[in-house]
Amino acid sequence: MPSVKTELAITLADVEAARERVRDAVYYTPCAFSHTLTELTGQQVHLKLENLQMTGAFKERGALNRISLLTPEQSQRGVIAASAGNHAQGVAYHATRRGIRSTIVMPEPTPMVKVNATRRFGANVILHGPNYDAAYAEARRLCDAEGLTFIHPFDDPDVIAGQGTIGLELLEQVDGLEAVVVPIGGGGLIGGIACAVKSRNPNIRVVGVQTSRLPSMKAAVEAGHPVTIDAATTIGDGIAVRRSGDITLPLVQRYVDEIVTVDEDEIAAAILVLLEREKTLAEGAGAAALAALLQKRTSLKNARTAVLVCGGNIDVTLLSRIIERGLVQDGRLIRLRIHLLDRAGALQDLTTLIAKHGVNIVDTLYNRAYYGVNLGDTTIDITMETRGRDQVEELLNALTEGGYRHSRVL
Repeated sequence: MPSVKTELAITLADVEAARERVRDAVYYTPCAFSHTLTELTGQQVHLKLENLQMTGAFKERGALNRISLLTPEQSQRGVIAASAGNHAQGVAYHATRRGIRSTIVMPEPTPMVKVNATRRFGANVILHGPNYDAAYAEARRLCDAEGLTFIHPFDDPDVIAGQGTIGLELLEQVDGLEAVVVPIGGGGLIGGIACAVKSRNPNIRVVGVQTSRLPSMKAAVEAGHPVTIDAATTIGDGIAVRRSGDITLPLVQRYVDEIVTVDEDEIAAAILVLLEREKTLAEGAGAAALAALLQKRTSLKNARTAVLVCGGNIDVTLLSRIIERGLVQDGRLIRLRIHLLDRAGALQDLTTLIAKHGVNIVDTLYNRAYYGVNLGDTTIDITMETRGRDQVEELLNALTEGGYRHSRVL
């Protein structure tokens, strides 16, 4: 890692002080050992389930620590934040609990489920602009115009210290902890955790994970200063940050040993593994750390590892698509295009062959005009459920032996 460029924003003492402030108001989330994930990853995996917080994510730790330090005058005026999701809910929830007025500026395309959740926690929600940058600019304008206190999602020492309380809990929960794997957006979460665990035990390795579409912290570390990268969409929207924090970067430079990236399908696969194997619901950002271990991206070697599942706020329609895509990748959902003679009984013969191999048909679509179909022939697209790739291979071989022309539809 390049050398630190500026003074560090927080120390272990700041994290310990934050711990006392938030202790009675945030959930001490479990960090259970997973036999299944240990076998799949080659590491000794303990899952830190921050998706079980009241607002569904770790963000409320930092928000609460910052709110706890407001002066009486600041509390009376109120707070403001810009966010498209988890930070918004954390600020709204803890401000409301303390009788403090909160305003959250969210981009106009923010899913209504997140808008409604933020309102339900008591915030005044303002929808503004096409993206986070526009919402952030409007929040800053309102902050100055109305004398509010701005609560930054990551580039604030008190917010970082609040997120660092997770690190203190990990040290208590995992005996002989050797590594921590943490998703990175702007760097507040990993900066706080890394400061806490490394200050207590410098031998613990800290690994950061970013989506390959927005590796802003990785780019900043390589450049030695924050850089703004091109906008991109990702299912890891909780870590979709175009520019690392100015005060989080030095913490990452000092304490983080390695930063790796994962792509969209790898994050989706990790969400499915958590849901199916661990009965745990994670959003894209929440599954990124596990994705890195499943894909063997880190340099860890059978380490006793804490993996952050940092949030579970995922849109159900997106979850449905992720599940379907995961089933396709595992070979448990397959679509074939099969050529048939357009005659009576042809379909019955085909479905009899499919049933003989124990495959379940879930959807069919006939076509006589496209895909180069000869006159007198037809094609049928059949979507089927299988037990996995081995059963798929058995069916494909049987179709070939039966004289059926077929191809996979992707």
